[in-house]
Amino acid sequence: MSANTAVLYRMREGIGILNGRLHKIGLRVFLVIVLAHWGEHLAQAAQIYVMGWPVPEARGVLGVPFPWLVTSEWMHYGYALIMLVGFVVLRPGFTGTSRTWWDITLVIQLWHHFEHLLLLVQALSGVHLAGRAVPTSIVQLLAPRVELHLFYNALVTLPMVIAMILHTRTDRADNAAARCTCAARA
Repeated sequence: MSANTAVLYRMREGIGILNGRLHKIGLRVFLVIVLAHWGEHLAQAAQIYVMGWPVPEARGVLGVPFPWLVTSEWMHYGYALIMLVGFVVLRPGFTGTSRTWWDITLVIQLWHHFEHLLLLVQALSGVHLAGRAVPTSIVQLLAPRVELHLFYNALVTLPMVIAMILHTRTDRADNAAARCTCAARA
């Protein structure tokens, strides 16, 4: 067995374990990451709409002491990538209707990831979409960035939460095929 084959085998084995006995823990860790990100966006929105801060000064909780975090396209892209990887890696643990909702979330996150990749490429190249002064996503041509990211996060989180709720319900027949213990069985 080659080294590459061995690594792929171990990764597949690890993903199997994560989607089996460790799925509940994996989902909880992933949910904490998602909620922490939501908290940052909600704090930024509160800074703008409740506290009246100008948009460039509204940087969320971590962005106030570390302003470079907000302006770093690498940080935003990295988070979008972590989200995408999380949706892909945790996907095999879902079955039935919860899998459908998880897949909806995955497709939305694919688009969100593409938008962040586009922003990162613009930041690295210095060539901005539509001749804008700053990196700009496609949908950002129609909506301001702060509001757009609140919308994207809601669009990703809502079907994700529906999937997780359906996946953990003990009364759903389609959970019987799940390899994990997220829906505790008697």
